[in-house]
Amino acid sequence: MNYNETIDYLYRQLPMFERQGGSAYKPGLGTSHELDDLFGNPHRAYKCIHVAGTNGKGSVAHLLATVLQQAGHKVGLYTSPHIVDFRERIRVNGEMIPQEQVVDFVQRYFATGYKGHPSFFELTSTMAFDYFKKCNVDYAVIEVGLGGRLDSTNIITPMLSVITNISLDHTQFLGDTLAQIAGEKAGIIKPGIPVVVGEAEGDVRRVFLDKASATHSPITLAQEHPLVNEGHIDGSKLQLMTAMGPIDDQLGGEYQIKNANTVLNCVEVLRGLGLKITDDDVKYAFAHVAELSGLIGRWQVLGTRPKVVCDSGHNVGAFLYITRQLQEEHYDHLHMVLGFMRDKDIDDILEMLPRDATYYYCNAQSARALPAAELKEKAATHHLTGSSYDSVQEAYHTALQAAQSGDLVYAGGSMYVLAEILGENKN
Repeated sequence: MNYNETIDYLYRQLPMFERQGGSAYKPGLGTSHELDDLFGNPHRAYKCIHVAGTNGKGSVAHLLATVLQQAGHKVGLYTSPHIVDFRERIRVNGEMIPQEQVVDFVQRYFATGYKGHPSFFELTSTMAFDYFKKCNVDYAVIEVGLGGRLDSTNIITPMLSVITNISLDHTQFLGDTLAQIAGEKAGIIKPGIPVVVGEAEGDVRRVFLDKASATHSPITLAQEHPLVNEGHIDGSKLQLMTAMGPIDDQLGGEYQIKNANTVLNCVEVLRGLGLKITDDDVKYAFAHVAELSGLIGRWQVLGTRPKVVCDSGHNVGAFLYITRQLQEEHYDHLHMVLGFMRDKDIDDILEMLPRDATYYYCNAQSARALPAAELKEKAATHHLTGSSYDSVQEAYHTALQAAQSGDLVYAGGSMYVLAEILGENKN
């Protein structure tokens, strides 16, 4: 198979949660262990950092990988989902896995004669672990796909576990309460391995403390150890006052303040484990994380006059910060290009959104997407005014044409909305 045929196989022949939703969810580690054995347990060839959480885990993973890279190490980074290109998921020192390596892995997988039926994510995780070994990385930062305890990535024994935060998302798989979801995320905590928790209060905090106590794992609660004193937005960047002094964070959303505090606490733990990471390494990594790691879609500014921003936040926890950020932006009028997946808590998100904005409802080209006309009807019950469009591109370009130079255009609600917008900009 050539590359396009290989990608088509990965997308269409194997269950893929991002495209199919719940019908593709496959909990359990049995297949992951079998695949790992088939390829010689590649993840044991390097040290890993494991990152879980409801929101922020992608940003935290990219920042940690960039810090380690800037400190002089060769670093693998495995994240999901991708936005534009499948190869975004697997990077070494910011460079995407080459197409020929994707093809080579799938051909070697076929050659094993494996009789099982791995999911898209199980096979992709093994591909990442195998590629990192092939590249002789020193470290790999591994982002959990969904949950933690039963996630395909949870076959690793990391040097550090990180849990960013907990909010209600994927309740059909992980539990109906924050404590239940926290219990699933806590499944990445390993015996004797330090863990950093970004945000945790009440029952959630107790879940993590109890699990860390049971596994004798040193735990750092980052919100109780503030290394970021304050932060404010300056244009498209976030300026932080920290225990290291001022830091410019290339990731511009207000929600990145807590992510930054989590990362700085991780750096302290890694230093305690013997890694040589200077303050200058950290500052440069934060200031250049997007270009060094390839991260896209986090309060990403696509244009000025009007200012155009896109963001990957797609659940209630993320929109708590997004709506606050929108209130702090300076603009004459707000234009919101929105599309959601059916399985999100859309009503709670719509209730948060500003009533005085103009909305452009759309649905991405995904079977999971909520049709734009249905979204418009839902939004009307929350007193939001706008029109529905046949495509993401039509909604986006209509908003751009309607916006005046002093306005703000926001696009988001789904990774798939971003994929179509950023893919078009890339082309």
